[in-house]
Amino acid sequence: MFEHLQALPADPILNLMVQYRRDNNPHKVDLGVGVYKDEQGHTGIMHAVTAAETHLLATETTKTYIGPAGAEGFNYHISRLLLGNDHSAIKDQRITVAQTPGGCGALRMAAEFTAKCSPDATVWVSDPTWANHIPLLKGAGLNITEYPYYDGETKGIRFDAMCSALETAKAGDLVLLHGCCHNPSGADLSKVQWDAIAELLIRKNLIPFVDIAYQGLGDGLAEDAYGVRLLADKAPEMLIASSCSKNFGLYRERTGSVMVIAPNQQQAAVTASNLFSIIRGHYSMPPAHGAAIVETILGNAELTKSWDDELTLMRTRILQLRHQLANEMVVTGCAQDFSFIPQQKGMFSFLGINKQQVGQLRDEYSIYMVDSSRINIAGLSAQNLSYVAQSLSSVLKG
Repeated sequence: MFEHLQALPADPILNLMVQYRRDNNPHKVDLGVGVYKDEQGHTGIMHAVTAAETHLLATETTKTYIGPAGAEGFNYHISRLLLGNDHSAIKDQRITVAQTPGGCGALRMAAEFTAKCSPDATVWVSDPTWANHIPLLKGAGLNITEYPYYDGETKGIRFDAMCSALETAKAGDLVLLHGCCHNPSGADLSKVQWDAIAELLIRKNLIPFVDIAYQGLGDGLAEDAYGVRLLADKAPEMLIASSCSKNFGLYRERTGSVMVIAPNQQQAAVTASNLFSIIRGHYSMPPAHGAAIVETILGNAELTKSWDDELTLMRTRILQLRHQLANEMVVTGCAQDFSFIPQQKGMFSFLGINKQQVGQLRDEYSIYMVDSSRINIAGLSAQNLSYVAQSLSSVLKG
């Protein structure tokens, strides 16, 4: 049967990783891969994570299975990290939480759950959206439609067009929203816009589906959760997918969660039985280690503070790099305006250059990014920022 297969093109970001590693230029810069990096270009282990792992190594007594729902303690803490300790959905026991293998696992289980509940439903996704959203959702057989989001000219959000498009959605459709730090654009909804979207979704009987993978890397842990908490408070039904890859640095541990909010406690119990059955039929139950780290950190006030302090340093550094890049582009004498960079949130932004210019930066200056010109701000540092700005300015000046 294998002889009928045809080779598929390499994933653009994974292919960039290979090209970057083979490049012998000592000045090479990787702005493509979406991981946080420190000033030395290293993706280190957070201090609280190291402490939690040390504790687990000393106290863990079993490697037995943890069940399709995952660790109860992790689910308890992650739901409160996202929604707050006193959220009505938690108090009213309307929420079902399952630990998943990363944010990808959360998205796929949410998609499979949706396909079981409403196989003809459409999921509306932003244009653009994270590259893996559509494969994960389509893989469950869901219909996908895009709504306008990022404006390449103004470097902001096409909010009126977004709302106009969603007005055409039919009752029961799902709307996938980035909870914060929009990937790939970095352009986030304001509180006023979140309020307007919430009103539209409730009025149209559309189901919010929030992917929140960068909580704490935008404005702060509570600030970044404004939209997801608002929608969870107002919507009778809702899906939430979250990831601990970025804010806990647990990339390879594949730690995430899927949450389903039901109209009432009775329906939540039915929801839970179906969600856990779907999980059982896919990967049976999630890996334990990453979730045990998060549970240990969030269950200990001292470790929580250490983690939050380090996350704050990461967030602050990203914002400083945004300002420095914009300022450095002015210093180079570049006529193009990059003042939008500091106004955006999280790890990513589009530079707003074309594919040919992206290729020129790669081939002539060993600066790597995806063809859309999305860059990982955290890939910049004091050592390479001036080089990147000067190279970019040279390409733009032609």
